Amino acid sequence: QVQLMESGGGLVQAGGSLRLSCAASGRMFIINTMGWYRQAPGKQRELVATITSDGSTNYDDSVKGRFTISRDNAKNTVYLQMSGLKPEDTGTYYCNARRRQYSSILPDYWGQGTQVTVSS
Repeated sequence: QVQLMESGGGLVQAGGSLRLSCAASGRMFIINTMGWYRQAPGKQRELVATITSDGSTNYDDSVKGRFTISRDNAKNTVYLQMSGLKPEDTGTYYCNARRRQYSSILPDYWGQGTQVTVSS
């Protein structure tokens, strides 16, 4: 139906930058909101940022002013530009896609994740 492939993770020093990419394929016309979530060791998965089909964005307070989510509709790709990285940003970052309808019935789509490690 919809496949999500994350890339761009890696090891970076505190204060550095990374850009994550999520390439989507399949029936993207059924998708409304896409976003990035992350999961640190021993913690539950948490929202980082979301972007709707019309470009509206939402960010977790912990990343406001440092991260920017954007989209390239021609490439069916969503990006997460991360700047001023902190060690607490370390985790596995997952791309997420939610249906326009039936989201309460059918599950979201998820990528396999890309690892981000920020050293102090």
